[in-house]
Amino acid sequence: MAASSRYYDGATAEVHEVGVRATASELIIFRPADSAIVVRWPIAELAVLGDGNHEAAPPVVHRGGEARLVIEDIELRQRLTALVPELKALDHRPAPLVPRLATLGATLVALVGLFWVAVDYGTEYAAPWLPYSLQARLGETVFEELVADKDQCHGEAGLEAINTLANDLARAAGYEHEITVHIIEGGPVNAFTLPGGILVFYSDLIDQAKNSSQVAGVLAHEIGHVVHHHPIKGIARQYGIDLLAKLVSGGYSDLLTTLSSGGNILLALRNGRAFEREADTTGVALLEKLEVRADGIAGFFEQMMEKEPKDAALAAGIWSSHPPTQERIDATKRPAIGRPAFSDADWKALRDVCK
Repeated sequence: MAASSRYYDGATAEVHEVGVRATASELIIFRPADSAIVVRWPIAELAVLGDGNHEAAPPVVHRGGEARLVIEDIELRQRLTALVPELKALDHRPAPLVPRLATLGATLVALVGLFWVAVDYGTEYAAPWLPYSLQARLGETVFEELVADKDQCHGEAGLEAINTLANDLARAAGYEHEITVHIIEGGPVNAFTLPGGILVFYSDLIDQAKNSSQVAGVLAHEIGHVVHHHPIKGIARQYGIDLLAKLVSGGYSDLLTTLSSGGNILLALRNGRAFEREADTTGVALLEKLEVRADGIAGFFEQMMEKEPKDAALAAGIWSSHPPTQERIDATKRPAIGRPAFSDADWKALRDVCK
């Protein structure tokens, strides 16, 4: 049996075109031009590096040596394999490309799906068990970064009024830790919750509220996020998604990097529709439990719709992190009954908190 193959002697960079013959005991490598024998390799001492699944022509070697023999002729490899079972890896043919790609794609999708389920459900049940002291430190660190270039409001009476109501709502829900409400001067008309029971209100929200019930409604909504541990769940989920993206793309991620900027933390705190609905429902229930007017949540959303008739959440569809505003109004609509959230003096102090 003779055919052209390539032989590398392992000592020089020269490539030799050679022929190959096999006997019962040895593999003979020779020069085609004059049939001079280049080398004889005992069959028992042969090995194949790799297989046809990973190399187009896996090299044959003599164990313990540096020389390589590459046989590119597929028919020759088949005949050699039939004569020399030790070389069976030479005839290992790769599976068709399309099924291999389909299998790889299905496997990747399955792994991503499993990872997503672990992130989605794992954060729901595991995140609240993170020690409160760690959550509080994380919340304080993020708060300091977010407000580093902003003015805080320090009116003692106003801060005491809103913090008292916040802690009354939290205790009504059975929350064991202290709530701290900070007020930032200016806008936007918004409020958000950080880990460790830290709430941040912008003074524009208080200034533009039609009555104290609206501020109490927003506050109760944020307390709903606190008692359901939404901030730490959101951060854990965002970190998991970020890590998944980095793994798929071959990048690298760690928690400190992910949470090191205000933009990233605010992205992580976008709670998602389920969290928002849960916070709305809990907020209304807590106000009713304290026999405080509970119409403020719907009233706040109605005021938003008056200023911006186009519902951004509805327009964004499935990409929105919040439910449609009209849906939230319908779900939280309550009659204007119950005691005021703040006394007249406390409401005035809260309105003047930045003065």
